[in-house]
Amino acid sequence: MDIKTLTRAEEDVMRILWRLEKGFVKDILAEMPDPKPAYNTVSTIIRILEKKEVVGYQAYGKTHEYYPLIREEDYKRFEVQNLMQNYFDNSLPNLLSYFAKEKGLKQGELDDLLKIIDEPDSNP
Repeated sequence: MDIKTLTRAEEDVMRILWRLEKGFVKDILAEMPDPKPAYNTVSTIIRILEKKEVVGYQAYGKTHEYYPLIREEDYKRFEVQNLMQNYFDNSLPNLLSYFAKEKGLKQGELDDLLKIIDEPDSNP
């Protein structure tokens, strides 16, 4: 499956669907923070997600119950790979040094990261 980058609104809907595992538009809308978008807005976003082939549905008459076609972990992996390619020359050291410098990672946090990286089961 070819994963595509999602807009912020699409990601928000997907996060809810990943959490719910499946749901109708009204269920997704109920999980959104206030001020909630219009029902038709959520419905339109869902249809876009269908076209991007990241959401499927089960029809019950005129209503549809939606569910994710991609796993959240797969999408995260895709987005991190894009981030590394587009901004850090596909280099993990460049990415980590950015966060160390710009986000003020402490030495203990860096040590924890190194431990995670060195664990044999931590690399997918």
